[in-house]
Amino acid sequence: MTGPRPLPFAEFVAIMALLFSVLALSVDTMLPALPAIAAELTPAAPNRAQLVIAAFILGSGFGMMVLGPASDSFGRKPVIAFGLGLYLLGGMAAALAPTLEVLLAARVLQGFGVAATRVVGNAMIRDLFGGRRMAQVTSTVMTLFILVPAAAPALGQAILWVADWRAIFVVLILVACGALAWLMLRQPETLAAGRRRPFRLASIAAAAREVGTHAQVRIYIVILGLGFGQMLALLSVAQPVFADSFGRGEEFPMWFAGMALGAGGAALINARLVLRLGMRRMASAAYLAQTAISLVLVPLWALDLMPPAAAFPVFFLWATSVMFMAGVTFGNLNALALEPMGHIAGLAAAVVGAASSVISVAVAVPIGQAFDGTPLPLMAGVLACSAAALGLMAVSARLAPPAARG
Repeated sequence: MTGPRPLPFAEFVAIMALLFSVLALSVDTMLPALPAIAAELTPAAPNRAQLVIAAFILGSGFGMMVLGPASDSFGRKPVIAFGLGLYLLGGMAAALAPTLEVLLAARVLQGFGVAATRVVGNAMIRDLFGGRRMAQVTSTVMTLFILVPAAAPALGQAILWVADWRAIFVVLILVACGALAWLMLRQPETLAAGRRRPFRLASIAAAAREVGTHAQVRIYIVILGLGFGQMLALLSVAQPVFADSFGRGEEFPMWFAGMALGAGGAALINARLVLRLGMRRMASAAYLAQTAISLVLVPLWALDLMPPAAAFPVFFLWATSVMFMAGVTFGNLNALALEPMGHIAGLAAAVVGAASSVISVAVAVPIGQAFDGTPLPLMAGVLACSAAALGLMAVSARLAPPAARG
């Protein structure tokens, strides 16, 4: 008996990109709404509105720890459906939230549920592909993943022109319903019944220990946390920086789209080069470039040596370089972390995603709350994260066997 007919490659990539984009849209559409949320729910401490982003990412981290192992036991598609069901409940609660605390709790629930799209989606890719081919597929998905949300702030801004910030959650619910319907109707299950692991705490703990005791995987988790942390910090303060530092708040969606398109281009370039240069070399080069760029700009800003006429163009190009770095590194690092763990792909993706998400929140929240009306705290945070990631990439190269150092 033959199994279900696989989807055409292009359609599979499109479904994965849309699933991943539910998570990104849930962050990026909220960026223009942060001032309105602050004015309504936390007027005395407007920086607290940034926690709407961090709460969502924190919830997704915990969701990965549960939903990833569950997908190894119950199959990929049922777990994604369950997770998106929780996401829809969280979205409805967020749309009705009377206080910031209730909104943050709803965002944690949303993040917990939507984690299935990322962690189980990565596991589905790992079910079907391996090695550098997996990195190529992941980078292609990331290209669309970044290109689609490039318009998300503009979408959020358009919604704000005709309704208040609560209507954004209604639109996100509709997008999630569309993604779920496409997955359930078209994508065959990728985890055969014979490959599933019993959902027992003891076996899950044993598999988690296997992931946690692998030295290189631990390093990649920290690097991913640093990389995602600086991206999360950029997302959290981008709108205030554009508005307060440069007086360009109304133009923010347009500039953000340009930044995100730069990241999409990076993922596309990576998809073409990674088969020749290797995942580790590509990620190391990206962190080296970002460290060098930020090392030049931070002193210029700290010492007030940046000419006023050049300040905004330089900041925009720098912010685009941060997004570009993400497009080069995230797919490669996920592939490097999951490559030794193919036999427990769902749990491995869960541990990697959950731990790196928690680390990213711990990194991003202090950087975001340090916002003082200038981009300097953000730039300094990115410099520290990129330099630390570069050092850890060097450590991972020394631990790798000679044949796997590309």
